[in-house]
Amino acid sequence: MVRYRVVIKYLGYILLFNALFLFIAAMISFAHQENSLNALLFSAVVTAIMGSFPQIFVEKIEEISFYEGLTISVLGWILTCVVGMTPYIIWGGEFTLANALFESVSGYTTTGSSTLTNVEILPKGLLFWRSSTTFIGGVGIILFVLLVLPEKKGVQSSFYRSEVSDLSKMSFRTRSRHIVRIIATVYFSLIIAETILLKILGMSFFDAICHSFSTIATAGFSTRNLSIASYNNIWIEIVIMIFMLVSSMHFGLVYATMTRQKFNIFTSRPTRAYMGVIVAGILLVTLQLTHEKFFGFGESLRYASFQVISLASTTGLVTADTSVWPVFSIILLCYFTIQCGMVGSTAGGIKFDRIYLFFQSVSKQLKLILHPNGVYAVKMDKQVIEQDLELQIMVFILLYIVTFTITTLLLAAMGIDGMTAFSASIATIGNVGPGFGEVSSFGNFAHLPDAAKYLLSANMLLGRLEIMNVFALFMMAGRK
Repeated sequence: MVRYRVVIKYLGYILLFNALFLFIAAMISFAHQENSLNALLFSAVVTAIMGSFPQIFVEKIEEISFYEGLTISVLGWILTCVVGMTPYIIWGGEFTLANALFESVSGYTTTGSSTLTNVEILPKGLLFWRSSTTFIGGVGIILFVLLVLPEKKGVQSSFYRSEVSDLSKMSFRTRSRHIVRIIATVYFSLIIAETILLKILGMSFFDAICHSFSTIATAGFSTRNLSIASYNNIWIEIVIMIFMLVSSMHFGLVYATMTRQKFNIFTSRPTRAYMGVIVAGILLVTLQLTHEKFFGFGESLRYASFQVISLASTTGLVTADTSVWPVFSIILLCYFTIQCGMVGSTAGGIKFDRIYLFFQSVSKQLKLILHPNGVYAVKMDKQVIEQDLELQIMVFILLYIVTFTITTLLLAAMGIDGMTAFSASIATIGNVGPGFGEVSSFGNFAHLPDAAKYLLSANMLLGRLEIMNVFALFMMAGRK
């Protein structure tokens, strides 16, 4: 039984957290005397009032159940996306209702797809708000709330169970209340480090912090129309590549590496395999671009490295127009938009760990065919994967494929060409950002019909909530 007063209470906390960043964006707009001030300030005040009412009129809650945590998690993301589009609609410009919702969902889910044809026309206050949505969504609005909530009985564990997948918990090797702090420590440390480096390399402080938000959240929003290609600076690209790659790895392992623990990103077998697959992808794309004489070897390596890491990490920042690349390279990049990063990171997609365990499970089943009486186990870093979790991974992969297949068919039914429909579907459910066809790296989603934008917005939310939570909530509601 879900107590709705509990849900309303914690949704209020989420609104207040969003209001804080809206006020910061309004202050930036005020400092630059921009026309976005009214839109941001009005949104901030309304959001703060809506968030304050539950704190005043709903009594304190000492304990919540897992089902309540699940409801708050799913509804919290939906409510946040609706609130986030408010300043866009009020400001106007290219922001129709469909465009504003799409942009808000894309930011919070760290997808980075956009309906804007001219990003640089936005005032700085609105640009900061746009980047703030990726910052909030990167580590997860629910986990941010956990950072400031007191450690009441059942509250943190219920939220944590509903927000973090069972597979990603394994590599933390500590209790949930410490995991939230570990995630926050890594997240803020990486943002600070990248901001400093980008500022040193020539970005303005404003651009540096906006791109750091986008990189560490593996989001892809940029303050420039041509994204990172606008800077044409190989050192900026190298720094961003490093941080994109690190941000797509399990934050527990990143923390262990930062604190020089024995079990880290260099000793973890799945992480080493993940880096190996990325290196292989870079080399294959580099060799084909060189062979087809798109670029020389040096430039091919430069552009291939950035695009493979960007799509594999689900960041989506770009330095080249991949839509004109050879078909083999496009297919390979499509694979990375499906595989994506690792569990326990800010990346979306199926996640490499699940694919790694999928092939182990296939190997196990083949061995059982040959030796029916044998006893075999699927392992990840010497930890045995229980059969329930193994089955959950298989179901997740199946649901993921079914979801983006249905989305592709629905988009095709709207008159969208096959490559655009397919790549838009996998780019949004994987929270990757750019696709191919008409939604390629230097393109956008503005030309799609409004119905497609609403469908893809739902797709982004499904991907960010990892599908299972949404379906579980529907099942729970259906039992009543």
